[in-house]
Amino acid sequence: MWKDIVRLSSLTIKNIKNVKNGTIIMPHGNNRSLDCGGAEILGIYGQNGSGKTAIVDTFSFLQQIMIGEKLDTKIADYIDTDSESAEVNAEFNIFSENTLYEVGYNIIFAKSEEGVFIDREYINCAINCDGSRTNKNIFMDYKRNDNEAIFKPQRRLEELIGKNKDIKTDLIVAKKMAEKSNCSYIFGESSRDIFLNNKSDKFKNYKFVLESLFRFAVRDLFVIDNSHSGMISTNVLLPMSFRVDKEKIGMKGDFAVPLMEPFVLDSERKELLVEIVDQINTVLYTIIPGMRIDIKDYGKQTLDSGEEGWKVELMSVRGDNKPIPIRMESDGIIKIISILNALIQAFSNSSICLVIDELDAGIFEYLLGELLDIFSKSAKGQLIFTSHNLRALEMLDKESIM
Repeated sequence: MWKDIVRLSSLTIKNIKNVKNGTIIMPHGNNRSLDCGGAEILGIYGQNGSGKTAIVDTFSFLQQIMIGEKLDTKIADYIDTDSESAEVNAEFNIFSENTLYEVGYNIIFAKSEEGVFIDREYINCAINCDGSRTNKNIFMDYKRNDNEAIFKPQRRLEELIGKNKDIKTDLIVAKKMAEKSNCSYIFGESSRDIFLNNKSDKFKNYKFVLESLFRFAVRDLFVIDNSHSGMISTNVLLPMSFRVDKEKIGMKGDFAVPLMEPFVLDSERKELLVEIVDQINTVLYTIIPGMRIDIKDYGKQTLDSGEEGWKVELMSVRGDNKPIPIRMESDGIIKIISILNALIQAFSNSSICLVIDELDAGIFEYLLGELLDIFSKSAKGQLIFTSHNLRALEMLDKESIM
């Protein structure tokens, strides 16, 4: 059965932090074939202050926006002090059966006395099918200050509404709600529900694009920023990025495990932790010979809510040695454990895009090089990382270095 695949092809940022105009392009970014190809790795290098972390933070903001969340107030601090606006353009390739959608999502942020808002956002799309390619035209263009149109072009709006005038009313209400909530209009929950539940044949290609991008942001995009390393270095929390797929139910996020002492979980979260640890253990022993993670169960303990819970602790086990608390391991090993589940997902799923800031922090340079070499040869997904370690340069093709 064919599974649709979403791949990032490029990201451009303007007036964000100290970056006036910067672009990253994935190794297969200019690929126009109907096959997405194999793994893509992009290592972002540069001196301190060159804008590497700005890229990672932009991915984090972009994900929040495409999920439909309220704008992070921190974005206002990221806009260049000499500018009143900033711009982000993300280009994607969506591979469907015998069809390639080339999609661009553009956001313009503007400052106000209250903070920051989306002044304009638009999506354009070209469709490659049966040997022909349409022009890359804008199919949804929202401008906050345009009181005359819900969005443009008018033709797309009419295709969406059809003969049902109630849809127009719903779209107007959704626009007001997006502005009040300070979230994306295109991906905000109210308008997104209207777009994705629309039955119009004329709008179906655009509905597919919006649904694919939303699903990518929710399920397939992992952004691991410096806050992960900060938690680990303070020896307080182990944030494990994860995705678990079970039948038709899937979960994705960060599972924060306290390091200083045992902790109490309800039955659902305990089951999730077992699943995450099982996935990590399938690979961990090959990276760190003989090592696995165990969950030490101290027995039942009542939660503050009155529900039944279990007191547990993560333990590190090497060979036949006695288990020790995971906090006794080095920061580098804890860092590997924190990203390993997400790395496994990127290894086996072509739609996964894993973005990691300072991948080399605390990790032995030889081990880092081997991880990148294995990923480039055998993985399916995308890995974008920033690094200061030049060992990784030796393991990557020139197209994978920026």
